Amino acid sequence: MKSTFDLIGRFLIGMISIFEAIDSIVFFKETKETMQLYNLDQSLNLILVASIICLLIGGILVLLGYNSRVGALMLLCYWLPYSFIVYSFWNDPPQVQRVQALDFMRTLAYCGALCLLIANGSGRYSIRRMFHVLRLPG
Repeated sequence: MKSTFDLIGRFLIGMISIFEAIDSIVFFKETKETMQLYNLDQSLNLILVASIICLLIGGILVLLGYNSRVGALMLLCYWLPYSFIVYSFWNDPPQVQRVQALDFMRTLAYCGALCLLIANGSGRYSIRRMFHVLRLPG
């Protein structure tokens, strides 16, 4: 049962990050414009490309269960700063604070799931374990 939930959790975590990366690629210009609204003007292209790479590689590693701790750490390096930059609800007007606070807490919960993945690894159903069981190099 634990192994099944490890797999489902890894799948969901990986898919959220891969979707975010694909969305940032498809809407590259719009994402840059949104980043400028959050005062991220310095090296905007570099930050966006680095974010996409972290999301894509981290999401794939987590999804496959191959070096999932490294992938989860890459995703945490993206999602934790993202939470505090995008959802600064303490600076928002009162009518917006509630929704922004809920979104902030959801993103922090996602960061908590990444921390659990870093602590516990990918579990039984992973590419890494398959390499080990079949004694393949990797």
